[in-house]
Amino acid sequence: MAERRKRKLHAPASEREREEPPEKLSAWPREGRFGPFGGRYVPEILMPALKELEAAYEELRENPKFRREVREYFSDYGGRPTPLYCARRLTAWAGGARIYLKREDLLHTGAHKFNNAIGQALLAKHMGKRRLIAETGAGQHGVATAMAGAVLGLATEIYMGALDMERQRMNVYRMELLGAQVHPVETGTATLKDAINEALRDWATNVRSTHYVIGSVVGPHPYPRIVRDFQRVIGDEIKGQILRKERRLPDLVVACVGGGSNAIGTFYPFVDDEDVRLLGVEAGGSSQGNAASIVHGRVGVLHGAKTYLLQDEWGQVRETHSISAGLDYPAVGPEHALYHHVQRAEYTAVTDEQAVEAFHRLCELEGIVPALEPAHALYAAIERARELGKNGLVVVTLSGRGDKDLEVVLRHGKG
Repeated sequence: MAERRKRKLHAPASEREREEPPEKLSAWPREGRFGPFGGRYVPEILMPALKELEAAYEELRENPKFRREVREYFSDYGGRPTPLYCARRLTAWAGGARIYLKREDLLHTGAHKFNNAIGQALLAKHMGKRRLIAETGAGQHGVATAMAGAVLGLATEIYMGALDMERQRMNVYRMELLGAQVHPVETGTATLKDAINEALRDWATNVRSTHYVIGSVVGPHPYPRIVRDFQRVIGDEIKGQILRKERRLPDLVVACVGGGSNAIGTFYPFVDDEDVRLLGVEAGGSSQGNAASIVHGRVGVLHGAKTYLLQDEWGQVRETHSISAGLDYPAVGPEHALYHHVQRAEYTAVTDEQAVEAFHRLCELEGIVPALEPAHALYAAIERARELGKNGLVVVTLSGRGDKDLEVVLRHGKG
């Protein structure tokens, strides 16, 4: 067995891409890639900025002062650690495994996006950048970036699809209250994909003064790693909390997946724990379409990385649909692509109707209003809890609160 592994690791690069990665998935990325996925597929003009970012991050991530500063903002400003809550009434109703909720909805700004936004903003300030830009879909990342810009004194501009702005008007107002300028993006499908395109164009023009705060584990290297490292606090906390409460690790960990930052943050600390199953839940949409990049997509390149994405027969990016603006993205982070490729994580899709059903169920049984994004994960978690039975243990990351989605759910009910 050892000889076989040795031969794999010393095989030519083209063969290594077809082989499974080393036994520890936590060792990735290597050379900017997650197995055959990831990389830097960007215009030459962006390469100096990406290399500058990579060098600065590699230096700062080992700097005790920087790490202490991030921890202080996480705890004193953001409210970490967030609770791990046993949903007893939901568990009793489902009739299966005990269901725990990781309450990222209680974090400052109401979602897990805080972790990455404040981390990258601190990184930008240490790099001497004076301006932040970001893309946003559901608006939570835009709000978190605007918050970070305000508290650190950095000018902030947000790109948001015009369709998403209509769906998430309250979050647009919150960003403006926090001092950010919000740019509507009318091109393409006027959703998250197009907002990323515009943000990349801005960054290419203003790299000297500007840091692009990518909101998920997508994009060219080193972004997927940087975002994962700031979001892994979710899974690290879950691991410690569940061991204290249950004296064992969960059987199943569940999170929703659009680009995939809350899911990678949840999964990564468990990725080498083989007895813990990982379930990523994508947007199955409706008859209008879906945004399930792994379930319905194939390998291609989008926004600087090789990964799974939704494409038509000509290789063009397909239009997406989801009731949840935060999952309405046609690709997935390259680390998720690797987990799927080696079958370390399972990925499934939940429809709009099913997500709304889970949304209402959590409201009624636990007095918690979830965002529509984690409502997808919650529906799948309930189904799997029933399969596991009463001795099972399930943890779901409740990545955000649902204030932003009340109008959407109300319109859906009337439709």
